[in-house]
Amino acid sequence: MAFSPAEIEQRRALAPRPEFPPELPICARREEIAKAISSNQVVIVCGETGSGKTTQLPKICLELGRGIEGLIGHTQPRRIAARATATRVAQELKTELGGAVGYKIRFTDRVGPRSYIKIMTDGILLAETQGDRELRQYDTLIIDEAHERSLNIDFLLGYVKQLLRRRPELKLVITSATIDAERFSKHFDGAPVIEVSGRLYPVEVRYHPVESEDEDYDLNEAISDAAEELAREGQGDVLVFLPGEREIREAAETLRKHHPPHTEILPLFARLSAEEQERIFKPHGGRRIVLATNVAETSLTVPGVRYVVDTGLARVKRYSYRSKVEQLRVENVSQASAKQRAGRCGRVASGVCIRLYAEEEFNSRSAFTDPEVLRSSLANVILRMKSLGLGTVEEFPFIDPPHSKAIQDGYALLAELGAVDEANELTEVGRQLAKLPRGARHRSGALGAGPPPEAERTGRGGR
Repeated sequence: MAFSPAEIEQRRALAPRPEFPPELPICARREEIAKAISSNQVVIVCGETGSGKTTQLPKICLELGRGIEGLIGHTQPRRIAARATATRVAQELKTELGGAVGYKIRFTDRVGPRSYIKIMTDGILLAETQGDRELRQYDTLIIDEAHERSLNIDFLLGYVKQLLRRRPELKLVITSATIDAERFSKHFDGAPVIEVSGRLYPVEVRYHPVESEDEDYDLNEAISDAAEELAREGQGDVLVFLPGEREIREAAETLRKHHPPHTEILPLFARLSAEEQERIFKPHGGRRIVLATNVAETSLTVPGVRYVVDTGLARVKRYSYRSKVEQLRVENVSQASAKQRAGRCGRVASGVCIRLYAEEEFNSRSAFTDPEVLRSSLANVILRMKSLGLGTVEEFPFIDPPHSKAIQDGYALLAELGAVDEANELTEVGRQLAKLPRGARHRSGALGAGPPPEAERTGRGGR
C-alpha cells in the first residue's frame, strides 16, 4: 500500500483526534511514551493488566502523526482479542469499525481505504511478510503481549529486528505485561523500557488447595465452593480459569447444579463463534460466572469481573525428545501467568482471587512460561521458517535460540518424511506439508505431533 502525496495530505486532514481516559494509568505517562517513540526506533512498554496499553498505544501513535503515510499495525495473540480491541479503539475514536480502525483475522478483513489503525493477529502479520517483504504498508508496528512468546511472536520479533535496518523510518512498539521486558530491550540493542503501573484496585489472594478426605471431591466441586464463597463477598462477576474446553463443560455442569437459575454461566475459549464470544461483552443483569481458558489471561478484559478463581492449570504444547511426539498436556502455569490471572479482577473495584493450590506451590513454580520455540518440535519450526522464507533456524535472531541438538533432530525428522533434500532445502512434499494448517499436521501424525487437545487426558500437574 503506497499513498500519493495528495492522499497523504487528505489522510492527515481527516485523521481522528484521540481523547485519552484520565483514569487509565498509561495516560499519566502518555507524554513520556510519545517522546520515547519520537526519539527511538524501538520502544518497550511494560505494564500490568489494566494499564490500558493495548487500547491507548495505537491512539498515542496516531496523535504523534503515525498512521498517515502507512498504517499503524497492531498485533494480538488471539482472534477474539483482535476483534474486541478493534471494537474498543473504534468506540473511543468515535468512528465505525472498518473506518479509521479496522481489523483482520482469519476469514475476516474489515480494513478499509480510510483506515489508520489495523488490528490483527500476529499470524496475519507474519503471513503478510510473504507478499510485502518489507511491510511497506505500515509506518508503525505494535507487537502486543510479547511476553507470551508464541512462535508467531518470536518469528515476528526476529523478522522485524532484521527489517529495522532497512527501514529506519519504521517505528516498533513492543508491549509486555510482565517485568521480563529487559530481555526484549537487550534483543533490540538496549531499546528504552517504560514501565506503567497497571492495577487500579487492590486484589486479595486466597489459597484454597484442593484437598479433601472425600474421594468424590474434585476440582469442579472446589470451583463451585469457591464461587459460593465469592457470592457472599458482594456484587460482581466471577472469572474462572480452566485448561481447556472439556474442563469448561464439566465445570459448567457442576456449577449449574449448585447455583441459582439467575446465575448466568458462560464459556469463553478461542473456538467459540463470534456471536457466542460477543455475549461476554454485552451488558447483563444478575450474577455471571465466566469459565475461560488462558484466552482471558491477557489483552482481553472481561467487563464486570470482581472475582477470579484460578485452577493454576493450562494446556501447554510440549515436545518429547525421547518419544519424538508433540503433546498438549495440562501443566501448572508460571508465576507470571498466575499474577496475570489475579490482575483480571482489580479493574472495576477491589477484588478477590482464589487460587486452588497452596501458596508454597505458587512460590515453587517457574517465574515465566517457557517460550514456545523451546518446547516445540523443531521440525515444525524449520518447516514453517523455510516456507515463509525466514532464513535458517541456526542464523535467525531468536530471543532464545533453540539448542543445536533440537535443530539436528528437526532436520532428521524432516528428511525422514521426505520434506527436505540432502541440502536441507524444501522438497515438493515439504512445500505441501507447509501449506497444511498446523492443526491438520498434528492430526495427520506428521512432524512429531501427538493427539489433538481433547484426545488425551492428563493429571492436574502432579497435584
